[in-house]
This record gives sequence, structure tokens and C-alpha cells, in this order.
Amino acid sequence: MTPPVSSLAAAAYRVPTDAPESDGTFQWNATTIVVARAAAGGSSGLGYSYTDASAAGLVGGMLAEAVVGRSAFDVEGAWEAMVGAVRNVGRSGISAMAISAADAALWDLKGRLLGLPVAALLGAVRPRVPVYGSGGFTSYSEAELAEQLAGWVESGIPRVKMKVGRRPEDDPSRVAAARRAIGEEAELYVDANGAYERKPALALAARFAESGVSWFEEPVDARDIDGLRLVRDRAPASMEIAVGEYGFVLSDFRRIIDAGAADVVQADATRCAGITGFRKTVVLCREARLPLSSHCAPALHVHPGCAAGPLRHLEYFHDHVRIESMLFDGPARPVDGSLAPDWSRPGLGIELKTRDAERYAL
Repeated sequence: MTPPVSSLAAAAYRVPTDAPESDGTFQWNATTIVVARAAAGGSSGLGYSYTDASAAGLVGGMLAEAVVGRSAFDVEGAWEAMVGAVRNVGRSGISAMAISAADAALWDLKGRLLGLPVAALLGAVRPRVPVYGSGGFTSYSEAELAEQLAGWVESGIPRVKMKVGRRPEDDPSRVAAARRAIGEEAELYVDANGAYERKPALALAARFAESGVSWFEEPVDARDIDGLRLVRDRAPASMEIAVGEYGFVLSDFRRIIDAGAADVVQADATRCAGITGFRKTVVLCREARLPLSSHCAPALHVHPGCAAGPLRHLEYFHDHVRIESMLFDGPARPVDGSLAPDWSRPGLGIELKTRDAERYAL
């Protein structure tokens, strides 16, 4: 007999950063994670999103009303019900991230009930996923930047990403310093978080190419689709333009793809309505013959990443690696530049360290 979902709830935790952080358009000193729990048949599943604490109320309120009583094996049906439930409060933003946390918890629950890792449930096409080290905040000194990026390369991760855009006049020298620190063989990526206007972005793309930058993420505002297409068309041929981390609904990704605005599409399962939403983005990328890269939350993305044919790599983001190791038991560590699920553990293979998390509870 298929067990029904008996409860869905969430809690929020705010974790201070280990140092002040900033990118091209934002500064922060703490990160909030909303952790959802779904229960059925004596088992409990865990999912999460990096978002505002208000998402927890949506999970335990209207999303729970939509899901409780449904078959714990019918995750797709539960997803459709949750999408329908948020019609009058808006489908994007907080609603999408609340659905993301709940959807991941439901996939974890289904895996636990069946005794299978989520990657196996989804149909894995690879046993592990390449990663890139990500951080290099604009708040770092050149020495701090060099130390972090070089540390990832020395640990076996052959591709790293740094932030740019806070002080455009300093960016070429910071990028050159990063290249010296990581050597000539490692791949170097930059992320402007939409900080530049179109013409400065093009000028800096040429300067960054001198340091061997092969990936330019959000060179202009992600909403400026025409600007992204302009930069993609005119940037050095050796440099890919990446965008998509702020996609909440499928039409956000379809708009990027149809406009030819990206060489690589990014998707974040903590924002795009969970693992189910992520899988729908995979289909779009496969049809468009475009590579996909997952954004942040490595412990969550490793399972759907193993089942995503177009996936190139996942982001091993400094903040989230730190939070996931602090709050969860079970997150994998990169080996030879790749991350693999623990195939012996059902579901997502992680557990909340309740006592450790409690000190950060909101």
C-alpha cells in the first residue's frame, strides 16, 4: 500500500559568514537556509532552500495543505498541486523557493521509503559530477583571493570562479592575480552578478581573455536579455557566457534559450521549484543542445546532477559548502575534481544535525 504524506513543515536557520562577503551588486554577512521535512510511512525526508525565513511559513501552510494526504510516491503530482496552490500569492520568488525546499524533501522521502538514492530514482547517467570551486568575493584582498582559488586547485579541482564588478577598474588586475595563483592549466571563471553595463562588459571581456578567462557569468543584468545576447555574440570566442541562476519558472529559462543569450544555462534547484523544476530545465537544455550547470547548494544538486544528461558541472560554493557541512551529516567531498553521491544511503543521503542547527534557528 502506498503511504500518504502525513506532514510537511519547515524551519529557518541563519548562519553568519566566516568573513564579510560581497559580489558585484550585493553584500552580506549571513545566509538563511529553510529546511523542509516531509513525513510518510514512518520515514522522514529532508529538503532545503537558501531564501528568506518567510518561505518556511509557506511550506507549513498552503503547501502542506496541498500535499498532505497525497501518495508519497507521487512527487510529480505533489509538485503540480503545490504550483497550483500558490496561484494567488505568485509563482516566482519566495513561492518558488518554498516549493523547492518541499519538493526536495518529497524526493528524499520517496528515496528513503524505497531504500534508493535519489540519483537512482531519477535514472543516473553518470556516477559522479565535476565541480568548480566558487567564491573569490570582491570583499577579499588579492592575497585572500589567491589563497582560496589556489587551495581549490591544489585539492584537485581544476576549475575555479571569482566575483567581479564591485570596482571595475580593479577587476583586470584581480583577475590577473588569480591567474598567477592558480597557474596556467586550471580553468578560470568570473561572475559579475549583473554589475556591468553592456559596453563595459564587452571591454572587460577582452581584458579578462588576456588572463585566460573562459566563463563570464551574468556580465550584465540577467533581465537584460538583449544585452546578454550582445555580449555573447561579441565576446572572445574562447569565452562562454553563462546565465540562469535567477530562473524561477520554466519560461525564465525558455526566454534565455530562445533569445540565444547564453552558451551555458544555469539552474538552481533551491530556486526553480526544486528537483522537479530542475528536471524540466534539463529537458529544455537537451532539446536546445545547450550545456547546463547547477548553481550553488552542492549537497542537493549532486543527485539530480548525476541524472542530468546535459550537465557539465556543479558549483562548489564556499558559503554553501560551509553551511552544509555545519548543519548536515553526509555531504560528499570532491575527489579528483568531482562529487559523487553516497550510493549506499537512500534519499539525498544527508541528515540534519539538529543539535548543531538549533543555535542558528530563527
